[in-house]
Amino acid sequence: MANATSADAAAKPSIKRKVKKPPAPSRRLRVFALDPSLGKSLDSLSVNDTTLVVPWDDQPLTKDALRPGPVGEYLEVVDIDPASNKIYDPVDLNDLKLMAQDGWPPSEGNPQFHQQMVYAVAMTTILHFEQALGRKMLWSPRFASTGDGTDADKMKAYEVRRLRLYPHALRTDNAYYSPDKKALLFGYFPSASSSSDATAPGTMVFSCVSSDIIAHEMTHALLDGLHRRFEEASNLDVPAFHEGFADTVALFQHFTITELVRFEIARVRGDLSAEGLLGGLAKQFGEGIGSRAPLRDYAKASNEGSRYPEVTEPHARGSILVYAVYDAFRKIVARRTADLIRIATGGSGVLPGGALHPDLVNRLTAETCKTAKHALQICIRALDYCPPVDITFGEYLRALITADIDMVANDHYGYRVAFMESFRKWGILPPDVRTISEETLSWNTPADQKPAWLRDVLPSIDVRWNRNPDRSAIFKLQDDNRWKLWRALNQQFREHPSLYAELGLDIGVPLYHADGTIKQARPAPQSTFEVHSVRPARRITPDGEYRSEIVVTIAQRRAVPIDGNDVKNGFFWFRCGATLIIDPTDGEESIRYLIIKSSESETRLAVQKEMATGTLLSPLRALYFGGRTKVDGTVAEPFASLHASALEYGNG
Repeated sequence: MANATSADAAAKPSIKRKVKKPPAPSRRLRVFALDPSLGKSLDSLSVNDTTLVVPWDDQPLTKDALRPGPVGEYLEVVDIDPASNKIYDPVDLNDLKLMAQDGWPPSEGNPQFHQQMVYAVAMTTILHFEQALGRKMLWSPRFASTGDGTDADKMKAYEVRRLRLYPHALRTDNAYYSPDKKALLFGYFPSASSSSDATAPGTMVFSCVSSDIIAHEMTHALLDGLHRRFEEASNLDVPAFHEGFADTVALFQHFTITELVRFEIARVRGDLSAEGLLGGLAKQFGEGIGSRAPLRDYAKASNEGSRYPEVTEPHARGSILVYAVYDAFRKIVARRTADLIRIATGGSGVLPGGALHPDLVNRLTAETCKTAKHALQICIRALDYCPPVDITFGEYLRALITADIDMVANDHYGYRVAFMESFRKWGILPPDVRTISEETLSWNTPADQKPAWLRDVLPSIDVRWNRNPDRSAIFKLQDDNRWKLWRALNQQFREHPSLYAELGLDIGVPLYHADGTIKQARPAPQSTFEVHSVRPARRITPDGEYRSEIVVTIAQRRAVPIDGNDVKNGFFWFRCGATLIIDPTDGEESIRYLIIKSSESETRLAVQKEMATGTLLSPLRALYFGGRTKVDGTVAEPFASLHASALEYGNG
């Protein structure tokens, strides 16, 4: 019997077991949790640094290997210090000794750690945007005119594959995103702090080792890649939105550091309105410029004396947006943790004196971090639901509500109610809304969601863009789609002139030079327009529903003379257009939302003229007339002067 069994076994073919490949790796890099100021006090020394888990920006997941710099798929760190005439050796994050210890330990005096930190925080910020938007992020392209004198004589886009980061670019108390250089420039300067501050007077303060400043500037770059017309100060809210949104992202990234949140929850006994580490931004930088406090602090939010309609300085006005968002976040956290507090207090809701139980601290930390992640994703996802030009805070509220309705049908924890209540408290409401509710604030769907022209233009778009991990290939597909859609729409406009009004555009607008003079007049009913972008969005809702959408932005510009007569005496671009959220499902193609900035709005025209002439906000006159202009007529460095004014504004 034994021999028979052995013979049977020998006759059976051998089975080759397939070995599973390991999952995609992540790179772990050590950074300052916020900035070096935490390590200068024994009370906060334990949370001075943390380790970020960033995407594996290297082969085999990317086409090219991560090179010293670091130079990867998204970013290129270039460490040239013009003030001291030095070029620092680039850090090699693939060095085995560095990989074994998660990179260089945090240090204010090591330039290679500075390179490592700007890269790690920047990649973390990119990851948050990609998770919320459901696609790979692309930088704002460079543009050049084709110059062929035809209908296609428009701005040709050239890919910017990598954003450059200069850790020691400036010997000054400033840092900014440069749309012209496609770069982040970080400054350093001797501290003007007092002897009572954590930062000693006269010591060097490096903005490149502040997580808040890096995240803030990265957000400017990412936002410019999504909405390049948001750098034009067409109303008071536009520059304020750039600043407020960048602060919002930096603030919520505090809550991705679990050990920091746990430390603060224990210290402030769960009270997120208490002054501390979580609600402030750029503490060391603020002390360095002599403010003796974080550059901006959102922990103590009071709307007394800060009425939104009366505040005009961009950072102060932007801070009101952050206050509104942060207020909503704290109320949501309180609602999510109310049961934990009741259990811990025997139903009284009043915590006893002394230290909180570690288990309660852990549970409060988990709920707080989860809520912050949700809030950050809602804020970023709303960017797809914004108009293409001339954004206002009220429209951003509508985008927030609409984006969340699309993802979460049942608002169990009252996220949307909290946002509506908080924005109302701070006086931020759309002027055309009579009642405050989800139904009135969410964007309207068009009466005809399946117009005949949509079926004719959609086949021109190649919807396979997200299947290719190569960002250069994605850029080319999106740019090709942009031109294909432009040609298809142009044909529809010729056949159906009424479509101009449906999309908020004007008939008969000519083609302009960058100086506002007419290049080529158009006989009515033809008109010039541009398709800014055709972006994919592939998301999975909390209910497991798979959702795919196309976000199309269309715009048009008209040169308006300042004096009403001749553009040679000064002019501004008056822009209009629409954002279309399209469901591309075969057989069910439809326009889910149509967000219009109408060319016929006399109110918008009057406000923009006030901005351009300086009667509404003279410091922003430079965004129209000052500085070097680019080929498309926009100012090259709008954020450099804007951030310099932030130092005068100080603590928000």
